[in-house]
Amino acid sequence: MNLFREVDRYISRHQLFEPGSSIVVGTSGGPDSVTLLHLLQRLAGPYELSLHAAHLNHRIRGQDADDDQAFVQDLAARWGLPFTSDTIDVPAIASREKLALEEAARRTRYGFLSRIAQQIGATHIAVGHNADDQAETVLMHLLRGAGPAGLRGMLPSTRLRDYRLLQGSSKPPTDLTIIRPLLATPRADIEAYCKEHSLETRFDHSNLDTTYFRNKLRHEVLPYLGQINPQISERLQNLAEVVRADYKLQQEFVSVAQDTLLVTSYPDALVYNLARWREQPLAIQRAIVRRAAYWLRRTLRDVDFDHIEHAVDVAQRGQTGAQAVLPHRLALTVGYTTLTIAAADALHLPSERPWLDVDNEFRISIPGTTPLRSGWAVQAKEVTHWDLEVIKENPNPLVAWLDAGALCKTPLLRTRQAGDRFRPQGMQGSEVRLSDFLINIKIPRRWRDRLPLVVADNRIMWVAGLRLSEEALVRADTERVMYLRFLEP
Repeated sequence: MNLFREVDRYISRHQLFEPGSSIVVGTSGGPDSVTLLHLLQRLAGPYELSLHAAHLNHRIRGQDADDDQAFVQDLAARWGLPFTSDTIDVPAIASREKLALEEAARRTRYGFLSRIAQQIGATHIAVGHNADDQAETVLMHLLRGAGPAGLRGMLPSTRLRDYRLLQGSSKPPTDLTIIRPLLATPRADIEAYCKEHSLETRFDHSNLDTTYFRNKLRHEVLPYLGQINPQISERLQNLAEVVRADYKLQQEFVSVAQDTLLVTSYPDALVYNLARWREQPLAIQRAIVRRAAYWLRRTLRDVDFDHIEHAVDVAQRGQTGAQAVLPHRLALTVGYTTLTIAAADALHLPSERPWLDVDNEFRISIPGTTPLRSGWAVQAKEVTHWDLEVIKENPNPLVAWLDAGALCKTPLLRTRQAGDRFRPQGMQGSEVRLSDFLINIKIPRRWRDRLPLVVADNRIMWVAGLRLSEEALVRADTERVMYLRFLEP
C-alpha cells in the first residue's frame, strides 16, 4: 500500500484544505502524529503548505511527558519546522471543571491548538486520528446510547467552533477547522509506514491503562468482538460512513422543519408552533428536540435516548402546561399553541394566552370590556339565548359560559392568593387547594403566580383557560348565563 498516495487522495476527496493553507499539526510524538507530520511535510511542496508543529504536555505522566515534549521539539528542529509547546496541568483542570481526565485533556488540547492557530493565522489544525480510533469512537458512542450524530464518529473535517471547549476559552474563528487526514488509515499501515521510513516515535504507556474507557475498548472489548467478527473495526468504520451521509440528509430536512416551526427564539428559549410540530415525522421531532438542547447548551455533548423520548412523548400528547426535563437544567413545556424548550428557570410565558402581574386584581365590567396591562382584554356580557350542547363542546379555552347566578355583581380577575381553594369541574364537587390542582395538571411553577382567575365572593369560578368550577357550570336548569372571553391584543 502506498500510504502517501492514499492520504493524498483522501485529502482531495474530502477537500481538507486548499493549496497555500497554513496548518498547525498536533504532534504528540506517537506513531500517528509523527506519520501525519511526515506526510504533510512531503505534501507541503505540491500544496504550498505552511506547517507548524505543536505539542501539549498534559502533566499526566511525569518524566515521560517531559521526554515526549523534548522529543517533539527536537524532531521539529531536525525537520526544519516551527514549533510551539506548552505545559498545562490537566488533572487540576479536570478536578476544577468536574470532568473525566480524558475529556479534560481533549478540551484542553483543542483549546491549546486553537490558540496557536489564531496566533500564527492558521486556518486548519491537523490531528492524527486513524481508522482504528474511528472504530473505537463509534463503539464508544454506541455503548453510551448516542444518536445519529454520535454514530457518525469523527468527521474528516470539523469546525472547531462546533466543539465544546472549556469555559473561558476564547471562541475560535468560524473558518478554523480540525482536519483528520489519516481517518481512513488503519493503525497497522501507520506502523508499517514508520518502519519503512525509519521514523522514530514515542510510546505512551498510559495507552495500556484499561481504567480509561477508550483503552478498555481497544485492548479488551474490540479484540473480543474480533473473535466473533474479525472485520469488526471495518464494520464500525463503514457504519460511521453510512450514518454520516444519512445524518447530513436528515439535517437538511430538520433545517427546513426548524425554519417552518420556529415561532420565536430567545438566548435561553426556543418557541415552536405546537400543531405543526405534532404533524412532523418522529425522526424530525427527535432531531428538533436534540438540536434545541445543543443550541441552548453549547457545552452539552450528548442527550440520551430516554430524555429525548420522554420529551417527544410529552410534546406529542401532553396537555397545556405539561413539562419534560432535559439535561443541564433545560425543560420542554407545552403551551396552548406553542412548544417551548428553554432554561428550566426562564420565565417565558406563552404569548397565546393572557397573564397578569403578580398580585394584580381587576373588577370585570359587566357588560363591557375590561383592558389588562398586557394589552389583552376581558369581554363580559349576560346572554339571553344559549345552547347547552354548544357550551359543552366549546373548543376555545379562553371563552367560558358561566352560571350568572353563581357570580356576584362585580366579579374580580386576579392572581392566586395563599389559601385559595377550588372545586374543579369533573371532580364531583370535591374541593381542593388551588396549588395542588395546578401541580396535578402540571402547570409549570413559574406560570402559577401569573394565571388569571375569575373570582366571585372570594370563590374561584374559572381558572382562565384551564378549568371551570363546578359552581359556575351552566346546566339544563340554569336561568341566567354570563359569557366571558379574553381578547388578544
